[in-house]
Amino acid sequence: MFKSKNKKFLLLLLICFSANAVNAQSSGNYGETKTKQINEPSKIGIIISSNDPETVWNAFRLANFSVKEGDTVSIFLLGKGVEAPTMSSKDYDVIGLMEKFSDADGKILACGTCLKSRNNKGSKLCPVSTLSDLYKIIKTNEIILSF
Repeated sequence: MFKSKNKKFLLLLLICFSANAVNAQSSGNYGETKTKQINEPSKIGIIISSNDPETVWNAFRLANFSVKEGDTVSIFLLGKGVEAPTMSSKDYDVIGLMEKFSDADGKILACGTCLKSRNNKGSKLCPVSTLSDLYKIIKTNEIILSF
């Protein structure tokens, strides 16, 4: 496959990159990432593309918990996720958690294209939004989670 000379070069290259990564991490300059303390508020973006009630319920549980901890949370419903406001389940009160999140000034946006493909419209709880809004959530939040 590889000639001996190529193998040695690749091994040397791998060792150099590994050594640089270890040195950068130990000096605190790797990727110039600032270490955040656990008690500092975060900006969290949550993208929900599932229509599984338990999954969506857990996403909103986390969102509500994060807001309670002082974090700023934005939620974008995408694909099957736009069905969240109409989900009903005896075991998972998705709508109740969505309303609790909204009442705490949480921001929920729903993909207009995804709503339209399901012959659906936005609501006060989940206004119609665009790909541009999703892009802003991704660009402006420190943490992006997908459910």
